[in-house]
Amino acid sequence: MIASLRGPVTHVGLDHVVVEVGGVGMLVHTTPATASSCHRGSEASLSTSLVVREDSLTLYGFAGPADRDMFETVQTVSGVGPRLALAMLSVMGPDQLAAALSSGDAKALTTIPGIGAKSAQRLVLELKDKVGAVRGGGVAPAGAPVARPGQEPWRGQVAEALVGLGWSAKQAGDAVERVAEHAPADAEIAALLRLALRELRP
Repeated sequence: MIASLRGPVTHVGLDHVVVEVGGVGMLVHTTPATASSCHRGSEASLSTSLVVREDSLTLYGFAGPADRDMFETVQTVSGVGPRLALAMLSVMGPDQLAAALSSGDAKALTTIPGIGAKSAQRLVLELKDKVGAVRGGGVAPAGAPVARPGQEPWRGQVAEALVGLGWSAKQAGDAVERVAEHAPADAEIAALLRLALRELRP
């Protein structure tokens, strides 16, 4: 098991980063918040979870061990795989997710694509005691702003990421349009994705 990795960041995407470790570029899937806290050329230290499948090895990275533990804990529930677990952390964030589970707020969990009322109730039932008290901590650090390209190619990238998290193309497109109306002129793509995620929550 690869529990953590540290090294210079060679690439930052919407939901992944590449960290060079011992001369090898490791592709690490992350939440938008974690990706935006990484900067190309700087060193990153991530807690990781390696998911082994018959035909693949997929590495997921998190800002700290508590986030990684939450990612692994929600997967103990039947029907929750790594993709849905990452979507849960992307949509709600680890603190909000822990709060919803520990307080039994099943309705909040249904804002995550792929989780219906029955699934939310099962998550609360099985995890309420496991997550314990609400985790401490503040807002995830944002990356350094960069100028948004003039032709706004971020729209397609953000919409694609939202579809990957489980929303329909129409829902993703509508959210992107709403973000475009009030998004800061200087904002990195990961920050725009977080704004779009907020638009999709009631």
